[in-house]
Amino acid sequence: MNTQKIAHSILELAIVSEGNTIKQTLNDSLALAKEAEANNYKRIWFAEHHNSDSIASSATSLLIGYVAENTSIIRVGSGGIMLPNHSPLIVAEQFGTLAHLYPNRIDLGLGRAPGTDQATAQAIRSDFMKAAHSFPEEVAKIQKYFSPENKNASVRAAVAEGTEVPLYILGSSPDSAHLAASKGLPYAFASHFASTHLLNALKIYRQEFKPSEFLDRPYTMAGVNVYLADTDEEAERLFTSLIRMFVGVLTGAKDPLHPPTEMTDELKDLLQHPAVNQMLKYSFVGSKQTVKKQIQAFLDQTQVNELIAVSTMHNHESRIKSAQLFAEVMAEINEGATKEEGKKATQGGL
Repeated sequence: MNTQKIAHSILELAIVSEGNTIKQTLNDSLALAKEAEANNYKRIWFAEHHNSDSIASSATSLLIGYVAENTSIIRVGSGGIMLPNHSPLIVAEQFGTLAHLYPNRIDLGLGRAPGTDQATAQAIRSDFMKAAHSFPEEVAKIQKYFSPENKNASVRAAVAEGTEVPLYILGSSPDSAHLAASKGLPYAFASHFASTHLLNALKIYRQEFKPSEFLDRPYTMAGVNVYLADTDEEAERLFTSLIRMFVGVLTGAKDPLHPPTEMTDELKDLLQHPAVNQMLKYSFVGSKQTVKKQIQAFLDQTQVNELIAVSTMHNHESRIKSAQLFAEVMAEINEGATKEEGKKATQGGL
């Protein structure tokens, strides 16, 4: 059994529900952040996506500023900035500015995927493929711009120097694990949609980790889909919106997020389709009692330090309720871990 305390956080995609506006979606994202802050979530991160009618998290740094301005203590960051889309200098300036405005609250998660289709990636940055292949070097540039030692360089991001914004390497493959380990940076895996390489990537990261000025031991985060309600049946009903969304991703549909329906035999069959099943493998759906068992099993298997939950729901009130229940689940799991650790300490002293 896992005996360490596990942090819990939120990854927010700002999904636009059918019948909703982008303005209301962004307001709901802020309301979710406030609820997370009230329920002891460690951080809320915003993803970066482009060319989608149904996703409003395109200007990631602006959303981070909006949420940080209207909350008090919760960490706010990117999950992530898709670095090949951007100039490292501009990213450093943006997040350095955020760090001055909201000290000790800003995270910079960096990924190498485009967060969109190839045509849009090309429109964002004509040398996208070159930048993607140079991801390790691009990360190093950002580290240089944040370093106080860069003050004598000919090219500077003066507003970023010495702000100590923590960097996180994001990924969905072993490549990112090698990079995070070699740089001694925390590692966040996108297992909420890419389950295949999770265990192998975590193993590689831990085996190859080199202590750094940023981190003395490995720190791992895993994305998981979380759908909590008072009953298993209601949670499964809420989950149907995500099943339909992922089927849309696979078929190229760009519809807004549909309202939930009953969990039909057809949807159950879709959930067992190899592609859908692989993408949604780490989805924890049910009542508190059901999800607590699922989460505990996942933690025992992966030994991650932090769970970052994704709850793509059509109804905002249902998502708020799920976030509250997930916080209760994590509090109970951590309380059990504390008791287990104390028990072991007592036995060791006998």
